[in-house]
Amino acid sequence: MINTNDILEYMKKEAYNPLLFEELTNALKIEKSEHNELKALLKDMEDEGQIIKTRKKRFGIPERMNLIVGNIQGSQKGFGFLIPGNPDIKDIYIPSTQLNGAMHNDKVIVRITSGAINENKSEGEVIRVLKRANEKIVGTFEKNGRYGFVIADDRKIYEDIFISKEDSNEAKDGYKVIVEITKWPEGRRNPEGRIIEILGHKDDIGTDILSIIRRYDLPEKFPKEVETQVLKIPDEVEEKLTRNRKDLRNEITFTIDGEDAKDLDDAVSLEMLDNGNFYLGVHIADVSQYVFEGSALDKEAIKRGTSVYLIDRVIPMLPKELSNGICSLNPKVDRLTLSCSMEINQKGNVENYKIYESVISTKERMTYSDINKILEDNDEVLKEKYDHLLDIFKNMKDLMEVLYKKRKDRGSLNFEFDETKILLDSEGRPIDIRPYERGLSEKMIEEFMIVCNETIAEHMYWKEMPLLYRVHEDPDPEKIKTLNELIHNFGYSIKGTDEVHPKALQQLLDKVKGKKEERLINTLLLRSLKKARYDGNSLGHFGLASKYYCHFTAPIRRYPDLAVHRIIKEDIHGKLTGDRIAILRGKIPPIAVQSSLRERVADEAERETEDLKKAEYMKDRIDEEFDGIVSGVTAYGMYIQLGNTVEGLVHVSNMEDDYYIFDGDNHLLIGERKKKIYRIGDNVKIKVLSVNIANREIDFILI
Repeated sequence: MINTNDILEYMKKEAYNPLLFEELTNALKIEKSEHNELKALLKDMEDEGQIIKTRKKRFGIPERMNLIVGNIQGSQKGFGFLIPGNPDIKDIYIPSTQLNGAMHNDKVIVRITSGAINENKSEGEVIRVLKRANEKIVGTFEKNGRYGFVIADDRKIYEDIFISKEDSNEAKDGYKVIVEITKWPEGRRNPEGRIIEILGHKDDIGTDILSIIRRYDLPEKFPKEVETQVLKIPDEVEEKLTRNRKDLRNEITFTIDGEDAKDLDDAVSLEMLDNGNFYLGVHIADVSQYVFEGSALDKEAIKRGTSVYLIDRVIPMLPKELSNGICSLNPKVDRLTLSCSMEINQKGNVENYKIYESVISTKERMTYSDINKILEDNDEVLKEKYDHLLDIFKNMKDLMEVLYKKRKDRGSLNFEFDETKILLDSEGRPIDIRPYERGLSEKMIEEFMIVCNETIAEHMYWKEMPLLYRVHEDPDPEKIKTLNELIHNFGYSIKGTDEVHPKALQQLLDKVKGKKEERLINTLLLRSLKKARYDGNSLGHFGLASKYYCHFTAPIRRYPDLAVHRIIKEDIHGKLTGDRIAILRGKIPPIAVQSSLRERVADEAERETEDLKKAEYMKDRIDEEFDGIVSGVTAYGMYIQLGNTVEGLVHVSNMEDDYYIFDGDNHLLIGERKKKIYRIGDNVKIKVLSVNIANREIDFILI
């Protein structure tokens, strides 16, 4: 029977014109007995937007009909953009009058109405919605007499949802709710819905985070079949499982994590060899020993894809009995691990390595802060407490510097962005926000995990075995060209924009370090790069300037690492035969897509939670004064970053000492009369003017 690829190949031929079903069956020489099967295949392809069925019932490819398939990105102002499924096609502007009932994130077909495909100012009209993305929406209920509206938390869903009295579920004004759409928007008619869950008043403690959890559909509980499976897993490592593993229980291994971490994926060890080389051991929790492929636990883990770390809680990929218990490398207890031991020379090259199953018993549960105090602050109390590990810590610092130098020399990118630490009180209110600086210990673990991931990926690549890779593709030359034009105004340039090497970009980062424009150029550069993702092919990692890369070191909290572990173990046991290899090559692509998708969802939820708590914190500080730095300049005002990493906007309408004009080429605001100039990096003093918690917006005025 013909398949999807055969049909697409045929339709892509230059001589092809849209055909009726009967004409298509003749052209493809399909037997009559297979017509129903072909109809079903064409229907699936139509639903996915791979082909189009016209009003005259002819089949063709969208692009050949001036049609584009993609997802709508909405806006608060009502218009939208089509983000094409084909990454080679530029985004298309969709006026509010041409959305035709499509909402944010809906998968749609768009007809080009102005300009052409890949022109900068092309416009389009939604002609068909293929798949709805917002069947359930989280928002705030506003009562209006006998009926009400739900205003979506996601401001990209700009239309309020009409709720009749019968469908209000007795929700009260100002309450956060979940609404199920019952009628999609048409023309000027708003969508309609019914309230299926009431979360609590928008100002109640805990409702804010709960709303984000519901909005991103993050699962709080595990299914019963998962809980049943977990009950059968022992709390301690059974001796029979240790017999065919390398016994490292007497070796000095330890974990290094944050103080609050409970899911300890990785332990490390280090010896100095007689030849002056480092012998680094990276020992990763063997989660695959307890989460079998195809089991209820496994299905739930891939559905979640990753653990999500919100400010006041963790939504784990695995139940806590595994993530905090039998799989976590807790101190002084036996744990099953998958180890990668590497002999690394003084230039940072891996000369020899071994990958094997092991059993360990970590000697200490170290924290980043304690090791930083030892290595950076020379803390005498901690040095005495960990006297037996001091030489190892010092050697690890030396190895970290060797690995970092090698990585930087080859062009690996190192962005300098302030991380944020938000402290909450017992009721979840933010009481302090401060920048979080990475110390030596964080950098040590980062370098050790990177070299381990590279070693695993390269090992499997040259064995020509299937693997799930972590890839970061080369940037779009057009975006690098645009970046080059922007930074030219600051006196910088990038060499080789047609085929840029990461080293050229790292040189730019080095040049702007400590300058006023550092934050702007770091941000512009980051936006010019593609997003890292998972793939079944080794496409390299541009940001790390690495040819071979995978994720191996965090199987408790990332599904790709668990999938990689399973493949590695099958290879160790000689089970990767022809049939099994073929099966894995078919399984890896959908795992890559699902894992990449869930990672993006987790990132967005974590970012929104942080923005929410920053807004809540500043809400209690209206009229207070702060020192800040101009972090961005736009036509409507300038963004100011405070010392605690909170960012707010000074709107031009509130800059009352002059009328300010935006110079887009040089990213400046210039006073028309007094010629005062504001630019990136300027130090300013501000007062907090207002805070909109719902929109996560903070407004400042200059002092």
